[in-house]
Amino acid sequence: MKRGDAAHLAVGCGLGAGAAFGLLTMVVAGHDGRPLSVDRALLTWSLGHRPDGAVAFAHALTTTGTGVVPYLLAALAGIVAGRTRRRRALAVALCLACLAAGQALRYAVMGLVSRPRPPHADWATHASGWAFPSGHTTTAALTAGLLIVALLVRGGRGGTPLALVVGGWGAAVGLTRVYLGVHWFTDVLGGWLFAVGWLGLCLAAVTLRPPWQRQYDAVRDDPVPAGDPPPDAGDPPPDAAGGRTGTTREPREDHAADDPGRRGRSRPA
Repeated sequence: MKRGDAAHLAVGCGLGAGAAFGLLTMVVAGHDGRPLSVDRALLTWSLGHRPDGAVAFAHALTTTGTGVVPYLLAALAGIVAGRTRRRRALAVALCLACLAAGQALRYAVMGLVSRPRPPHADWATHASGWAFPSGHTTTAALTAGLLIVALLVRGGRGGTPLALVVGGWGAAVGLTRVYLGVHWFTDVLGGWLFAVGWLGLCLAAVTLRPPWQRQYDAVRDDPVPAGDPPPDAGDPPPDAAGGRTGTTREPREDHAADDPGRRGRSRPA
């Protein structure tokens, strides 16, 4: 996929997810943070299906959606995406900035909506802060998105299967928040939409460049204009008249090849 096509796709996905997130935010805020019918139904199902092994697995999985793990994976995404040392360093910085800025913006939205969490008696793990959008869900989805983009950009035979595994991890972290009783399902859905929207905007900002920037990149990547090949390393530079200085080549006579059998004879006129 060309850079322009990828940029337009990123813009489209970002705008679509952002619009859906805005609509969901208005619905949640319009209910004063109270759970919707789907929220109550899924929490009730989770409370009735909590064997010890499943709770332990969900607790271990949900911890990968916060702390240092997402930042390590975001840095790994930059390393995978870059093909040179300089580009890897730049990609790592951009991935970390995307993740950190997304978390900061998500904190701001949480404070504005101020949605309470489910009842504390239903919790199977520790949680703090407001509920919407889910922090673990947003962080894991953003990290998974960065890794998926890096794998697709780098290509290779194993890129698509790995991208599916990474995407499954990002979605599963969000579902554990509902299963463990610390978030409503619409909190998780909001986290997914927020992550897709923010990632799409970040990708668009990286891939879409103004015309002057594209011209600069073209000159930097190909400093010699097309159709004007560089002079040979062994040739001297041209002088003011357009000729070559330092070497004056005399025309060579077209001598016949030496013939041992004709030595001593005169050449016929």
